[in-house]
Amino acid sequence: MDLTTRRVGKTKLMVPTLGFGGAPLGGLFGAVDGIEAADTLTEAMDQGLRYVDTAPYYGFGRSERRVGDRLRGRDYVLSTKVGRLLAPGSAPDPAALGWPDALPFHPVYDYSYDGIMRSFEDSLQRLGLERIDILYVHDIGTETHGADNEQHFKTLAQGGYRALEELRNSGRVKAIGLGVNETQICMDALGIGDWDVFLLAGRYTLLEQASVTDLLPACAARGVSVVVGGPFNSGILVGGGTWNYGAAPDHILTKVRQLSDVCQDFGIALAAAALQFPLGHDLVASVIPGLRDRHELAATLDWARQYIPGEFWAVLKDKDLLHPDAPVPATNPFTGGAL
Repeated sequence: MDLTTRRVGKTKLMVPTLGFGGAPLGGLFGAVDGIEAADTLTEAMDQGLRYVDTAPYYGFGRSERRVGDRLRGRDYVLSTKVGRLLAPGSAPDPAALGWPDALPFHPVYDYSYDGIMRSFEDSLQRLGLERIDILYVHDIGTETHGADNEQHFKTLAQGGYRALEELRNSGRVKAIGLGVNETQICMDALGIGDWDVFLLAGRYTLLEQASVTDLLPACAARGVSVVVGGPFNSGILVGGGTWNYGAAPDHILTKVRQLSDVCQDFGIALAAAALQFPLGHDLVASVIPGLRDRHELAATLDWARQYIPGEFWAVLKDKDLLHPDAPVPATNPFTGGAL
Protein backbone atom coordinates (compact mmCIF):
# COMPACT_ATOMS: atom_id res chain seq x y z
CA MET A 1 0.00 0.00 0.00
CA ASP A 2 1.44 3.39 -1.00
CA LEU A 3 0.99 5.38 2.22
CA THR A 4 1.34 9.13 2.62
CA THR A 5 3.86 10.42 5.18
CA ARG A 6 3.93 13.28 7.67
CA ARG A 7 6.69 15.02 9.60
CA VAL A 8 7.20 14.47 13.32
CA GLY A 9 7.24 17.86 15.05
CA LYS A 10 10.14 20.07 14.10
CA THR A 11 12.39 17.12 13.25
CA LYS A 12 13.34 15.76 9.83
CA LEU A 13 11.77 12.42 10.71
CA MET A 14 8.91 11.35 8.43
CA VAL A 15 6.45 8.60 9.39
CA PRO A 16 3.75 6.85 7.34
CA THR A 17 0.24 7.95 8.28
CA LEU A 18 -0.61 4.33 9.14
CA GLY A 19 1.68 2.60 11.61
CA PHE A 20 1.80 -0.60 13.62
CA GLY A 21 1.03 -0.76 17.35
CA GLY A 22 3.10 -3.53 18.90
CA ALA A 23 1.29 -4.17 22.20
CA PRO A 24 -0.59 -7.22 20.85
CA LEU A 25 2.72 -8.78 19.78
CA GLY A 26 3.57 -8.84 23.48
CA GLY A 27 0.43 -10.89 24.12
CA LEU A 28 -1.93 -8.18 25.37
CA PHE A 29 -4.89 -10.01 27.00
CA GLY A 30 -3.98 -13.22 25.16
CA ALA A 31 -0.96 -15.13 23.86
CA VAL A 32 0.04 -14.59 20.23
CA ASP A 33 1.78 -17.35 18.29
CA GLY A 34 5.35 -16.34 17.50
CA ILE A 35 5.22 -17.36 13.85
CA GLU A 36 1.94 -15.51 13.31
CA ALA A 37 3.37 -12.44 15.04
CA ALA A 38 6.43 -12.50 12.78
CA ASP A 39 4.39 -13.02 9.62
CA THR A 40 1.98 -10.23 10.57
CA LEU A 41 4.72 -7.67 11.14
CA THR A 42 6.57 -8.73 7.98
CA GLU A 43 3.41 -8.35 5.90
CA ALA A 44 2.69 -4.98 7.52
CA MET A 45 6.16 -3.73 6.62
CA ASP A 46 5.70 -4.99 3.07
CA GLN A 47 2.44 -3.02 2.89
CA GLY A 48 4.13 0.23 3.92
CA LEU A 49 3.53 0.25 7.70
CA ARG A 50 7.20 1.08 8.33
CA TYR A 51 6.52 2.88 11.62
CA VAL A 52 6.35 0.38 14.48
CA ASP A 53 5.75 1.21 18.13
CA THR A 54 6.67 -1.08 21.00
CA ALA A 55 7.62 -0.88 24.69
CA PRO A 56 9.46 -2.90 27.35
CA TYR A 57 6.14 -3.25 29.20
CA TYR A 58 4.48 -5.11 26.32
CA GLY A 59 4.83 -8.73 27.40
CA PHE A 60 7.72 -7.69 29.68
CA GLY A 61 10.16 -7.71 26.78
CA ARG A 62 8.37 -10.08 24.40
CA SER A 63 7.12 -7.39 22.01
CA GLU A 64 10.53 -5.72 21.72
CA ARG A 65 12.21 -9.06 20.98
CA ARG A 66 9.69 -9.91 18.27
CA VAL A 67 9.78 -6.44 16.73
CA GLY A 68 13.57 -6.33 16.61
CA ASP A 69 13.80 -9.68 14.87
CA ARG A 70 11.46 -8.52 12.09
CA LEU A 71 12.88 -5.02 11.63
CA ARG A 72 16.53 -6.06 11.51
CA GLY A 73 17.95 -5.34 8.08
CA ARG A 74 14.87 -3.41 6.90
CA ASP A 75 14.00 0.25 6.41
CA TYR A 76 11.99 1.20 9.50
CA VAL A 77 10.91 3.93 11.89
CA LEU A 78 10.80 2.63 15.46
CA SER A 79 9.55 3.99 18.74
CA THR A 80 9.85 2.39 22.15
CA LYS A 81 9.39 3.65 25.67
CA VAL A 82 11.12 4.43 28.93
CA GLY A 83 9.89 4.77 32.52
CA ARG A 84 9.81 1.09 33.42
CA LEU A 85 12.87 -1.10 33.86
CA LEU A 86 12.50 -4.87 33.57
CA ALA A 87 13.94 -6.72 36.56
CA PRO A 88 14.61 -10.51 36.53
CA GLY A 89 11.90 -12.67 38.03
CA SER A 90 8.30 -13.13 36.99
CA ALA A 91 5.62 -10.74 38.22
CA PRO A 92 3.27 -12.31 40.81
CA ASP A 93 0.31 -12.28 38.39
CA PRO A 94 1.24 -10.94 34.93
CA ALA A 95 -2.16 -11.92 33.53
CA ALA A 96 -3.80 -9.47 35.93
CA LEU A 97 -1.69 -6.74 34.30
CA GLY A 98 -2.85 -7.85 30.85
CA TRP A 99 0.09 -10.08 29.92
CA PRO A 100 -0.79 -13.78 30.34
CA ASP A 101 2.18 -14.82 28.17
CA ALA A 102 4.81 -12.47 29.60
CA LEU A 103 8.52 -13.20 29.73
CA PRO A 104 9.96 -13.90 33.23
CA PHE A 105 10.57 -10.29 34.27
CA HIS A 106 8.69 -7.70 36.29
CA PRO A 107 8.45 -3.95 35.65
CA VAL A 108 9.91 -1.35 38.02
CA TYR A 109 9.06 2.33 37.55
CA ASP A 110 12.07 4.59 37.09
CA TYR A 111 11.83 8.06 35.51
CA SER A 112 15.27 9.20 36.70
CA TYR A 113 18.24 10.18 34.55
CA ASP A 114 19.97 6.85 35.15
CA GLY A 115 16.72 4.94 34.72
CA ILE A 116 16.01 6.51 31.34
CA MET A 117 19.53 5.84 30.09
CA ARG A 118 19.48 2.25 31.29
CA SER A 119 16.05 1.63 29.80
CA PHE A 120 17.19 2.96 26.42
CA GLU A 121 20.27 0.73 26.41
CA ASP A 122 18.31 -2.31 27.61
CA SER A 123 15.81 -1.81 24.78
CA LEU A 124 18.59 -1.73 22.20
CA GLN A 125 19.82 -5.05 23.60
CA ARG A 126 16.37 -6.68 23.51
CA LEU A 127 15.63 -5.32 20.03
CA GLY A 128 19.02 -6.27 18.66
CA LEU A 129 18.96 -3.07 16.59
CA GLU A 130 21.43 -0.24 16.21
CA ARG A 131 18.93 2.57 16.54
CA ILE A 132 15.65 3.72 18.04
CA ASP A 133 14.05 6.73 16.35
CA ILE A 134 11.49 7.95 18.90
CA LEU A 135 11.65 7.53 22.67
CA TYR A 136 8.43 8.00 24.65
CA VAL A 137 8.05 8.33 28.43
CA HIS A 138 5.53 5.58 29.14
CA ASP A 139 2.46 5.90 31.37
CA ILE A 140 3.49 8.91 33.42
CA GLY A 141 0.32 10.47 34.83
CA THR A 142 -2.30 10.13 37.53
CA GLU A 143 -4.29 7.40 35.75
CA THR A 144 -1.32 5.09 36.24
CA HIS A 145 0.25 6.42 39.44
CA GLY A 146 -2.52 8.19 41.33
CA ALA A 147 -1.12 10.28 44.19
CA ASP A 148 2.38 8.93 43.51
CA ASN A 149 2.48 10.75 40.18
CA GLU A 150 3.61 13.99 41.78
CA GLN A 151 6.90 12.38 42.81
CA HIS A 152 7.32 10.49 39.52
CA PHE A 153 6.76 13.67 37.53
CA LYS A 154 9.25 15.53 39.72
CA THR A 155 11.80 12.81 39.03
CA LEU A 156 11.17 13.13 35.30
CA ALA A 157 11.42 16.93 35.39
CA GLN A 158 14.61 16.98 37.46
CA GLY A 159 16.47 14.10 35.85
CA GLY A 160 14.74 11.94 33.28
CA TYR A 161 14.06 14.76 30.85
CA ARG A 162 17.76 15.66 30.84
CA ALA A 163 18.57 12.11 29.73
CA LEU A 164 16.04 12.32 26.91
CA GLU A 165 17.42 15.66 25.78
CA GLU A 166 20.98 14.31 25.80
CA LEU A 167 19.95 11.30 23.72
CA ARG A 168 18.26 13.58 21.17
CA ASN A 169 21.07 16.14 21.08
CA SER A 170 23.64 13.40 20.53
CA GLY A 171 21.62 11.94 17.66
CA ARG A 172 21.04 8.60 19.38
CA VAL A 173 17.30 9.24 18.99
CA LYS A 174 15.59 11.61 16.59
CA ALA A 175 12.54 12.56 18.68
CA ILE A 176 11.28 12.43 22.27
CA GLY A 177 7.82 12.54 23.80
CA LEU A 178 5.26 10.89 26.05
CA GLY A 179 3.26 7.71 25.43
CA VAL A 180 0.12 8.04 27.57
CA ASN A 181 -3.65 7.60 27.78
CA GLU A 182 -4.47 11.01 29.28
CA THR A 183 -4.19 14.61 28.14
CA GLN A 184 -3.45 16.54 31.33
CA ILE A 185 -0.02 15.00 31.77
CA CYS A 186 0.88 16.14 28.24
CA MET A 187 -0.16 19.67 29.18
CA ASP A 188 1.99 19.41 32.31
CA ALA A 189 4.94 18.07 30.31
CA LEU A 190 4.86 21.06 27.97
CA GLY A 191 5.96 23.11 30.97
CA ILE A 192 9.15 21.14 31.64
CA GLY A 193 10.72 20.59 28.25
CA ASP A 194 10.88 20.82 24.48
CA TRP A 195 9.07 17.76 23.13
CA ASP A 196 8.66 16.53 19.57
CA VAL A 197 5.64 14.23 19.72
CA PHE A 198 3.04 12.79 22.08
CA LEU A 199 1.65 9.30 21.54
CA LEU A 200 -1.89 9.79 22.80
CA ALA A 201 -3.92 6.60 23.11
CA GLY A 202 -7.71 6.78 22.99
CA ARG A 203 -8.09 10.51 23.65
CA TYR A 204 -8.46 11.84 20.11
CA THR A 205 -10.78 9.44 18.35
CA LEU A 206 -14.12 9.25 16.62
CA LEU A 207 -15.61 8.92 20.12
CA GLU A 208 -13.58 11.55 21.97
CA GLN A 209 -12.36 14.96 20.81
CA ALA A 210 -12.12 17.06 24.00
CA SER A 211 -8.39 17.52 23.36
CA VAL A 212 -9.16 19.60 20.27
CA THR A 213 -9.83 22.62 22.53
CA ASP A 214 -6.82 22.42 24.86
CA LEU A 215 -4.02 19.94 24.21
CA LEU A 216 -3.94 20.12 20.42
CA PRO A 217 -3.78 23.95 20.28
CA ALA A 218 -1.05 23.87 22.92
CA CYS A 219 0.88 21.33 20.86
CA ALA A 220 0.43 23.43 17.72
CA ALA A 221 1.90 26.44 19.51
CA ARG A 222 4.99 24.41 20.48
CA GLY A 223 5.44 22.46 17.24
CA VAL A 224 4.61 19.12 18.87
CA SER A 225 3.07 16.37 16.74
CA VAL A 226 0.59 13.75 17.93
CA VAL A 227 0.57 10.05 17.15
CA VAL A 228 -2.85 8.52 17.80
CA GLY A 229 -2.82 5.12 19.45
CA GLY A 230 -5.96 3.17 20.28
CA PRO A 231 -8.03 4.63 17.41
CA PHE A 232 -10.72 2.04 18.14
CA ASN A 233 -10.87 2.99 21.86
CA SER A 234 -9.63 -0.49 22.86
CA GLY A 235 -12.22 -2.30 20.76
CA ILE A 236 -15.60 -0.57 20.99
CA LEU A 237 -15.22 1.03 17.53
CA VAL A 238 -14.34 -2.22 15.83
CA GLY A 239 -17.18 -4.37 17.11
CA GLY A 240 -15.74 -5.20 20.51
CA GLY A 241 -17.28 -4.65 23.91
CA THR A 242 -14.52 -2.80 25.72
CA TRP A 243 -13.75 0.90 26.04
CA ASN A 244 -10.64 2.19 27.79
CA TYR A 245 -9.70 -1.45 28.53
CA GLY A 246 -12.90 -2.05 30.50
CA ALA A 247 -16.66 -2.37 30.16
CA ALA A 248 -18.15 0.48 28.13
CA PRO A 249 -20.53 2.76 30.08
CA ASP A 250 -24.02 3.47 28.77
CA HIS A 251 -23.23 6.89 27.29
CA ILE A 252 -20.40 5.38 25.23
CA LEU A 253 -22.62 2.53 24.01
CA THR A 254 -25.27 5.06 23.00
CA LYS A 255 -22.82 7.16 21.02
CA VAL A 256 -21.39 4.10 19.30
CA ARG A 257 -24.89 3.11 18.20
CA GLN A 258 -25.49 6.62 16.84
CA LEU A 259 -22.19 6.60 14.95
CA SER A 260 -22.96 3.13 13.61
CA ASP A 261 -26.36 4.27 12.33
CA VAL A 262 -24.79 7.08 10.28
CA CYS A 263 -22.11 4.73 8.98
CA GLN A 264 -24.79 2.28 7.91
CA ASP A 265 -26.68 5.04 6.08
CA PHE A 266 -23.54 5.79 4.04
CA GLY A 267 -22.41 2.18 3.64
CA ILE A 268 -19.21 2.90 5.58
CA ALA A 269 -17.53 0.61 8.08
CA LEU A 270 -17.46 2.21 11.53
CA ALA A 271 -13.87 1.05 11.90
CA ALA A 272 -12.91 2.81 8.65
CA ALA A 273 -14.30 6.10 9.94
CA ALA A 274 -12.51 5.59 13.26
CA LEU A 275 -9.21 4.87 11.53
CA GLN A 276 -9.34 7.83 9.16
CA PHE A 277 -10.88 10.53 11.36
CA PRO A 278 -7.86 11.49 13.54
CA LEU A 279 -5.74 12.34 10.50
CA GLY A 280 -8.13 15.13 9.63
CA HIS A 281 -6.06 17.15 12.10
CA ASP A 282 -2.75 18.41 10.71
CA LEU A 283 -0.97 17.75 14.01
CA VAL A 284 -1.64 14.02 13.83
CA ALA A 285 1.38 12.44 12.16
CA SER A 286 0.26 8.80 12.27
CA VAL A 287 -2.45 6.45 13.51
CA ILE A 288 -1.14 3.16 14.96
CA PRO A 289 -3.76 0.50 15.68
CA GLY A 290 -2.56 -2.52 17.62
CA LEU A 291 -2.46 -5.53 15.30
CA ARG A 292 -2.48 -9.12 16.52
CA ASP A 293 -2.52 -11.20 13.35
CA ARG A 294 -2.73 -11.09 9.57
CA HIS A 295 -6.54 -11.12 9.67
CA GLU A 296 -6.56 -7.89 11.69
CA LEU A 297 -3.93 -6.41 9.38
CA ALA A 298 -5.96 -7.24 6.25
CA ALA A 299 -9.09 -5.70 7.76
CA THR A 300 -7.18 -2.57 8.75
CA LEU A 301 -5.79 -2.15 5.24
CA ASP A 302 -9.32 -2.47 3.82
CA TRP A 303 -10.57 0.23 6.21
CA ALA A 304 -7.66 2.46 5.30
CA ARG A 305 -8.53 2.22 1.60
CA GLN A 306 -12.27 2.79 2.07
CA TYR A 307 -13.76 5.86 0.43
CA ILE A 308 -15.50 8.20 2.88
CA PRO A 309 -17.29 11.20 1.33
CA GLY A 310 -17.16 14.64 2.86
CA GLU A 311 -20.92 14.53 3.37
CA PHE A 312 -20.46 11.77 5.95
CA TRP A 313 -18.38 13.98 8.23
CA ALA A 314 -20.84 16.84 7.76
CA VAL A 315 -23.72 14.66 8.95
CA LEU A 316 -21.77 13.62 12.04
CA LYS A 317 -21.30 17.28 12.92
CA ASP A 318 -24.94 18.10 12.20
CA LYS A 319 -25.93 15.36 14.64
CA ASP A 320 -23.44 16.62 17.28
CA LEU A 321 -21.50 13.39 17.04
CA LEU A 322 -18.24 15.24 16.40
CA HIS A 323 -16.85 18.27 18.19
CA PRO A 324 -17.64 21.36 16.08
CA ASP A 325 -13.96 22.39 16.11
CA ALA A 326 -12.62 18.99 15.08
CA PRO A 327 -11.17 19.09 11.55
CA VAL A 328 -12.14 16.21 9.26
CA PRO A 329 -10.25 14.58 6.39
CA ALA A 330 -10.43 16.43 3.08
CA THR A 331 -8.89 13.44 1.28
CA ASN A 332 -8.22 9.83 2.14
CA PRO A 333 -5.47 10.49 4.71
CA PHE A 334 -3.63 7.26 3.97
CA THR A 335 -3.56 7.34 0.18
CA GLY A 336 -4.07 11.04 -0.49
CA GLY A 337 -6.96 10.31 -2.86
CA ALA A 338 -9.58 13.06 -3.21
CA LEU A 339 -12.99 12.54 -1.61
